[in-house]
Amino acid sequence: MKVRHNVRAVLLDGGRLVFLRRGWPGGARYYTTVGGGVEAEDADFEAALRREVLEEIGATIGPATEFLTLTESGEKVTVVQHYFRADVLDIDPSRRSGPEVDDPDLGDFSPVRVALDASAVRALDLHPPELADYLWAHAENWRI
Repeated sequence: MKVRHNVRAVLLDGGRLVFLRRGWPGGARYYTTVGGGVEAEDADFEAALRREVLEEIGATIGPATEFLTLTESGEKVTVVQHYFRADVLDIDPSRRSGPEVDDPDLGDFSPVRVALDASAVRALDLHPPELADYLWAHAENWRI
């Protein structure tokens, strides 16, 4: 069976969490993390994470710490999602360059900032549910 690794970032920016708002015209909106697939040219998971964060929201990040790993087994592919926590060092939307930026068929990829507390996280339709559960229980401990 083929295994695909994805990296996802739960970002902190000025005491707030940064997520992506996703959705398509006429469809329901939901929230998720910045990130995507690890590519052959990525030196490691953290390099892939830094590339994805720069492509999707134009941000650079500080040190990244993996805090959660989720595995989804399919018939042909097992997907391993590696979730990292990192602080945003700077953000400039003009540096966004991923395919999601210019392709309307990929839907809305808008970064949003959310208060770093359980009630704000709970108010989101955050995907996947396992990440939402983890953040409800732990995000407030991330306060600096």
